[in-house]
Formats: sequence, structure tokens, C-alpha cells
Amino acid sequence: MNIKNTDLINILAQELAKEEKKIDEIGNVFQVGDGICRVHGLLSALYGELIEFEGGNSGIIFSLDEDFVAIFLLDKNIPVAEQEIAKRTKSVFKVPVSIELLGRVISATGEPLDSLGNYDSSKKWPVEYNAAGVIERDPINEPLETGILSVDALVPIGKGQRELIVGNRNSGKSSLAIGTIINQKDKNVICIYVSIGQRQANVANVVNELILNDALSYTCVIVSTASSPVLLQYLAPYAGTTVAEYFRSLGKDVLIVYDDLTNHAIAYREMSLLLKRSPGREAYPGDVFYLHARLLERSGKLLSGGSITALPIAQLQSDDLSAYIPTNLISITDGQIYLDTNLFNRGIRPAVNIELSVSRVGGVAQTKGIRSLTKALRLEIAQFNELQDFAQFGTELDEISQKRLKRGSIAIELLKQDVDVRYSGTDEILILFMYRENIFDNINLSQVNYFAQKCISYLKSVYSDLYFLLGNEEIKTENKKKILECISEFNKLFSLRDS
Repeated sequence: MNIKNTDLINILAQELAKEEKKIDEIGNVFQVGDGICRVHGLLSALYGELIEFEGGNSGIIFSLDEDFVAIFLLDKNIPVAEQEIAKRTKSVFKVPVSIELLGRVISATGEPLDSLGNYDSSKKWPVEYNAAGVIERDPINEPLETGILSVDALVPIGKGQRELIVGNRNSGKSSLAIGTIINQKDKNVICIYVSIGQRQANVANVVNELILNDALSYTCVIVSTASSPVLLQYLAPYAGTTVAEYFRSLGKDVLIVYDDLTNHAIAYREMSLLLKRSPGREAYPGDVFYLHARLLERSGKLLSGGSITALPIAQLQSDDLSAYIPTNLISITDGQIYLDTNLFNRGIRPAVNIELSVSRVGGVAQTKGIRSLTKALRLEIAQFNELQDFAQFGTELDEISQKRLKRGSIAIELLKQDVDVRYSGTDEILILFMYRENIFDNINLSQVNYFAQKCISYLKSVYSDLYFLLGNEEIKTENKKKILECISEFNKLFSLRDS
């Protein structure tokens, strides 16, 4: 039997490849500083690969140069010295995924931060994963109820949707997102809250609020504070999405809040400048759009079951909606909820600017009951805002305009909602029904909200059979008369109280 030279070469190449896999490829650190180190010798290393150092620290490769690789360190408390040996792991960075994460507060690397001890961290998934293809996705047709009337009625959110929450500092962005998480109690929705670059005191307040409202039991909080290494601030939203994907793979509906992606972009900008990459618009690198696009594309509803609904938060400076990061996120997401500082300062809270807020999913993300009652509401509010500008200048308005102005005032008053008040779907239907039937026309404007809440409470306690019969469906003709009679009955009691 004749053996060709080419056959021998192939056999030797295969054997050498097997031996190379057994040999650990190592390199030497030649520069350290600002949470980043540069290493010689890792010739076959891959972008995004996890690298381990002999001193116990580890890091991720973010730059491949001809002579060296640049690695960002995961732990700033473990020193890395020059000439220290770095070893390839031939694996990307992974985070633990487990059902035991519910009710826990963890770091972006999966370390427990809540003094509740360890959890089962044997199963790990990579932080970066390809988004599901179009054919794998299911159309959004199921509402995710926030319990906030202005959102559910005018900018509805569906399961699998990505809805941006945008506004100035201290305009109620986080409160709206936390309120939505709290409203998912007993709705079979798992929640993930990702804190990026926030103060530890803010995170503690959020966790405390979730505990007080019995919402932490179905929520996982992932934290990378302002004092965390820049790499952890970068990884946090990806780690949160990986955890969300794990729960979605179990057929669960998941809500994930990113608070906030402006800090995430700033962290990535810092990393890019440390890597000496060319700055672009507002000093951000050119690929910052791809940074958030590949993150948010992982959300969605799948044919196989389960969904991830994303509520990314972005912060504005001086109400500048045309800034680089907000415009990027607006173009990536399926709509935005714009919280206006002027409305907030006027006492309209949540300060949702109806004219600049939009849901690109629309009525399919609403229940039948709400959808049937909100067709003209947005138009009436827009007309009110326009007429209010005229009225401020002392312009005399005709009778029809005065009626529209009064009706718009009632609508704005109804949309005001305290941060600790959350409506059920039936509550929202009843409020919108009373508004459409002009029940509030003879009520003092300052008492409209109080009247609505007390009337609902009255129906729920005295006519509970009728209340629970309504559900989230459109109000039927036979029930309409009964509801009006009940409201009229309460109105008499309300009038007697005032007299």
C-alpha cells in the first residue's frame, strides 16, 4: 500500500491540531491602567473571549491588534501586575441562569449582593446571543397592563414590544417602570430590573419598594452601580437579557427594564476612548447604534411560546429629544413614552406628553374594553392643548370651544395618577366609560379623580357581581344601563356628602 506525502502531511496536521488544543495558550501583561490591560502572546485569541490571569482576576478581550490584545478587567479589587501571565479560556463570558434568581439581587457577573447566600449557578449562558429570526417570531397581540391609565389608554404596551421611556432627570421615568413591574403581580409575568450606573442608594430604594409591594418574589434585580468597573456597566443589560431569555425558553412572559441605557452608552464611550478608537458624534463611537440594536432585538414574542417585553430608559438633557442616544433608541424601539418636565412641574403626573408619545403596536396591544373607549381621547386632549394656548392669551372662545376646553380639562385630570395608585383593567374601562358618558361634567374639577376612584370602589364592594362580570371586555348593551344606574346611585351619595 502506497502512502502519499500529502496523506502524511494531513495526518501530522491533524495530530498537531489535537496537541495544540491540549496546550494552554498564554501571554504576558505589558501594560495596566484604568481597568484595562494589554497582553502580548495571545496570537489565536478571539474578540469577546474570556481571559484568566494568574493573580485570580479575569477580563474580556475588546481589541485585537497585530502585536497585542486589549482586555478589560472584571474585578477592580484584584490587582493585575505587569509581566503577569494571562491564559485563554477559549470561551466567551457567561452568566448563571436559574429559577432561583427570582427574588435575588445580583451583580452583572452573577454574584449575590443581597446577603441571602448562594444559589444554583451551575447552568451558564453566554451574555451575547443572536436574536431570534423573523420566522420564529409571533405578532404582538396581547396587552401588558401597566396599571397606569395614561399609558394603557393612549400608548399601550404589548407583550414582546420594546417601548422606550424617555425624559429629563427626575421626571418620573424609573417610577413608571417600577410601577409597571409592581402591576405584574399575579399576572404570571417574570420581571428583570437592570440598574446601570446608578447610585447604590437609588438601587436600595428600588429594591425596598419592590419588597414593600410584594413584587421582589417574581423579580430579579441586576446591579452595576456607578462605582462598578466600566466593563460591568457595559455587561449588565446583556446579562439581564440572557436571564430573560432563559425564562422565555421556559415559556414564560418576561418584562425587562433597562435603567438606563444613557449610562450604558456613556460606559461604552469610556471603553472606546480608552481603546483609542476615534470619537464621533457627541464623542460616541460609530458603533454605539449597533450596541443597543443587538441588545433590544433580542426582545420579542416567539411562536414557541414566551415573550420578552423591553422597557429601556433614556435620559435627556434640557428636553433635547434630538440628542444622539435618544434618537438612536427611538429608531430601534416600537415607540416611546415621553415624560415632559413642564407637565411634571405643573402637577400632571405621570407627565406623559401625549403628542410626542407613540406606540407603534397600537390598538392590538389593548384589551377590547379599553380599545372601544379610547378612539377619540387622544384627539380631545390635542384639541384641549391647542385651545388652552388661546385661552391663556384671554381670547374669547365660542360655546363649542369652551365645551371642548372643559372636556379636555376633565380628561387631563383623570389621567393624573399618584405613584402608589394602580388601576386594574376593569377600573380603567369604568373610568373611560364614565368619561365618555359625561358623568364628570357636573363634578368639581378638583374632585374628578377622587370621584372616579370612590365610584369604582363603590361598584366593587356593593355590586361586585357586576364589576367582575365586566372583566376586560367591551361593555355590553345590557350591562350599560345597570352601570349607569349604579353610578347615578353613587352620585347621589356623593352629593349628599358634599352638602
